[in-house]
Amino acid sequence: MAHRGFPKKYDRIDARILELVQRNNRLTSEAIGEQIGLSATACQRRLKRLRAEGIIEADVSIVSAKAVGRPIQMLLLVTLERERADIIDRFKRDIKSSLEIATGFYITGDADFLLYITARSMEEYEQYTRRFFYENPHIKSIRTMVVVDRVKAGFAIPIDDPDDD
Repeated sequence: MAHRGFPKKYDRIDARILELVQRNNRLTSEAIGEQIGLSATACQRRLKRLRAEGIIEADVSIVSAKAVGRPIQMLLLVTLERERADIIDRFKRDIKSSLEIATGFYITGDADFLLYITARSMEEYEQYTRRFFYENPHIKSIRTMVVVDRVKAGFAIPIDDPDDD
């Protein structure tokens, strides 16, 4: 079985399955099979393997932040005081455990992290930043950009057909 973090091997049929489930992860194995010419059982086996190998990382629904009472959306660029492995690892753990942070990336460039955060109000956001960021002595700076309109949401990526090696 392939190790996470390394390129995974998949075939053209897997690529088609990946394209379909990225657009709609509620498709049944029967519906997928009809579209690509496989039995439901064969689709289920392939989906199970794609998940086990980490090619499919998660099956999620995209929820409207506004619809659930979190209309304030921000992107934050966070710069740490020092780039030490222990500080970076601790901040990554903090990101993963924070419910307010929907998405977080460790990045290169002028900042160390890019975060997507939602809040019920600006007051709630201010309280959160005081608690999460300002009390952390390893944070050098935070640049906040308020989202005016979410134009596109999702994690669908282009799926290339594998080479015929």
